[in-house]
Amino acid sequence: MTRLDLRAEARAIHLALPAPRLADLDTHARGSAIATWRGRMVNEYASARVFTALADQLGRAGLASAAPRVHAMVAEEQRHGALCAAVVEALGADAVADVPPLAAVPEHADAAPLEAAVRNILSISCLSETVAVALIDAERRTAGPPELSTLLAEILADEVQHARTGWRLLADLAPTFDAPLRERLADWLVVAFAHLQDHELAHLPPRPSPSAAAEALGVCDGHAARALFFATVEQIIVPGLQAHGLAAADAWRAAQRIGSLASTSASA
Repeated sequence: MTRLDLRAEARAIHLALPAPRLADLDTHARGSAIATWRGRMVNEYASARVFTALADQLGRAGLASAAPRVHAMVAEEQRHGALCAAVVEALGADAVADVPPLAAVPEHADAAPLEAAVRNILSISCLSETVAVALIDAERRTAGPPELSTLLAEILADEVQHARTGWRLLADLAPTFDAPLRERLADWLVVAFAHLQDHELAHLPPRPSPSAAAEALGVCDGHAARALFFATVEQIIVPGLQAHGLAAADAWRAAQRIGSLASTSASA
């Protein structure tokens, strides 16, 4: 277990939320808001580590020209962590968290360096970051205090670029993919989609926000967020991947079947 302590970084931002907004929160809603932003703080910390690994992998795959932009994303994710920590502090809690050991970023040793890098480009930017853009934009639109809306807008602007970087790399590389590589990537997308769904739904419990005051401070309506997740995959990610010659629709349907089977087994 690692102790993540971003109190100094948070306090340097000097974020203050309007007292009337805070007064509208009951104990449960305040606890939900603190847990939400502390969880985001940890997620951003993990994302910085992911981009560090991706930049190194791009270099090994002969895509070194893209590595500097990805290295810049590391600093941006660290900044996001500090911003989320600042909200935790503004809500009256300490920006500290115990972080369990993080899984290693997949190296995909079963694939050649370029194919391994493409798998992570797809997973990190085209899937995860694209979903993040949709969810953060929805949160920004429902944010009550202007201070929070501005903070989310800063994070959103970076996340848009993180997603676009991956999509642009895919657009550059996809014309070079031969048929066997496209088939292998489609097979791998089944795993990637299943992991994406498991991860996102685990962080979006199917329940409403505790109150309108809590939702205005970033505690999402889980039902609405889940619907937005599925819409983003089905209306943006899948068509985008299909346009680059990857059988993403079939992969998403296969991932859905895996999820249904797992749910049935768990309830049996």
